[in-house]
Amino acid sequence: MKKFLLLVFATLVIVLGVMQPASAVGPSTPEAVVRSFYTWYIGKQDARNSQYFQLMDDTIYRYVSRNTVNTLRDDYRHNRLPGDTDYFTRVQDLDPKIWLKTLTVHPAIMLGGVAVIPVTFGVTSQDRQDLVVFVVKDAGHWRITKVEDTDGYLGYHQYDPKD
Repeated sequence: MKKFLLLVFATLVIVLGVMQPASAVGPSTPEAVVRSFYTWYIGKQDARNSQYFQLMDDTIYRYVSRNTVNTLRDDYRHNRLPGDTDYFTRVQDLDPKIWLKTLTVHPAIMLGGVAVIPVTFGVTSQDRQDLVVFVVKDAGHWRITKVEDTDGYLGYHQYDPKD
């Protein structure tokens, strides 16, 4: 009987040790998902390994909705990716060290079930990149569904309270 109880106790310890809270499975806030995604995505940028393409790595499904990834992969396979820039960074080239060092994830704005998160890279006007990342709950986890840059929206009209 002692051996049986010891076996049950040991099994419980192992099972409870293996089971982790849901938050340990992945980031639990939209901002944390965006920060984790860009840390992974940009961290994989490596001039020595120019053949590596994060979009084709299944790790991307941890951060980006399945529908978004599958659509982008299909566009890639058929040479239909929009523009001449990377979808998630909206630039052609970047310095991973600078981008990781200057990554700023701003607080989310909630619009219904969508978290809209401004993200900034760089510090000077010459190297600064501003993005807007859309994140939704997907199968119980926050995942990126869309990324837009702010180019074309800035500088055309300065806010004037008299308008």
